[in-house]
Amino acid sequence: MVDTVPSQGESDDSAGTPLRVVSASTVPFADVEAVFGTRGDPATCWCQWYKLRGAEFERAGRDELRGRLAEQLAAPGTGPGLIAYDGDTPVGWCAVEPRNRLDRLRHSPVASVSPVGDFDDPTVWAVTCFVVPRAYRRRGVGRALAAAAVETAREHGASLLEAYAVDPAARSKPPAADLFPGTVSMFEAAGFAEVARPKPHRVVMQHPLDG
Repeated sequence: MVDTVPSQGESDDSAGTPLRVVSASTVPFADVEAVFGTRGDPATCWCQWYKLRGAEFERAGRDELRGRLAEQLAAPGTGPGLIAYDGDTPVGWCAVEPRNRLDRLRHSPVASVSPVGDFDDPTVWAVTCFVVPRAYRRRGVGRALAAAAVETAREHGASLLEAYAVDPAARSKPPAADLFPGTVSMFEAAGFAEVARPKPHRVVMQHPLDG
């Protein structure tokens, strides 16, 4: 899947060059590593938080978690994420895949209030994580990835795409690290609508894909 999306400022409306978004399964793993970096939460999680519960996640070191993501991207079938490029430079990651693959998510106090309670339905997909290195923020990377996640889920037969957004307006200056699930405005721009609000600053949003 290749999707070219005009870059727009995520909190200012500045225009930029088009961003290219592709399946992370089709690119060198080195490009994924470049986005995740070597410090901070992405480099210690490798988008495995929602896939491993409790002690299993705690026992896994960063090398094992990195290896798990590499294996998931190399496996046949639907890959677990997308990569955004500005020219030839990888500038962002988005995790999107069937919700039933995310064991921890089904026990999450946020996701558990979803109006679609059947977590075994493979046609319900979830977009759970965004990673945008500091140098590429405020360029519309997150919005481009959210829009591409919708098209990816639709192309693979999903009936619904669900997100678990943060509403920055409901918190006092949330740190950037807390915005990894994506923001309400990003998802609204991609056509999502709020369906539940389990906490003042956390919002379950959905994008129906049937038809």
